[in-house]
Amino acid sequence: MGKCDGRCTLLVICSLQLVAALQRQVFDFLGYQWAPILANFLHIMAVILGMFGTVQFRFRYLIFYAVWLVLWVGWNSFIICFYLEVGNLSQDRDFLMTFNTSLHRSWWMEHGPGCLVTPVLDSHMAPDDHHVITVSGCLLDYQYIEVLSSAIQILLALFGFVYACYVSKVFQDDEDSFDFIGGFDSYGYQPPQKSSHLQLQPLYTAG
Repeated sequence: MGKCDGRCTLLVICSLQLVAALQRQVFDFLGYQWAPILANFLHIMAVILGMFGTVQFRFRYLIFYAVWLVLWVGWNSFIICFYLEVGNLSQDRDFLMTFNTSLHRSWWMEHGPGCLVTPVLDSHMAPDDHHVITVSGCLLDYQYIEVLSSAIQILLALFGFVYACYVSKVFQDDEDSFDFIGGFDSYGYQPPQKSSHLQLQPLYTAG
């Protein structure tokens, strides 16, 4: 019963991770955030692999999933530091999130709750095919929305890592204790033993 509870809990955590990652992927696509898009894609693949390993009792898949979660926590910690501009990190460095292919930023910058976007006409600050805007009145700034999203990802990853280690340990113990041919059973199958001496019987034929 305990093993089933651990597997079911891990499947629920993986399902929540999958939903959160897909939701995040959509908004990163809308904001042309290419680095997060790539990271989200790898995370979705790892979560699906973890779910498959949980259902199919695959120990190595769970270990891979757990190792990826460590990297995922590191990536989301970087995202939090980036949007809070910790240390030398700055949001003005667009290439960190878009690989320097565009000037786009977080989708929530213009579409956050309560945000009022006002275009600045005849601005000489905008490059070709771009425009300058001012954003005001946001109930929650976009950087805090991104930080909250990353914090949720870290929380789910921590729970997933703990349960992945637990379930993989249960799988490994089951493999070690499994008796393939009844070797631990004292009343197991014993093959018939051959006699080392053959008795010769005289053969009589009619003469």
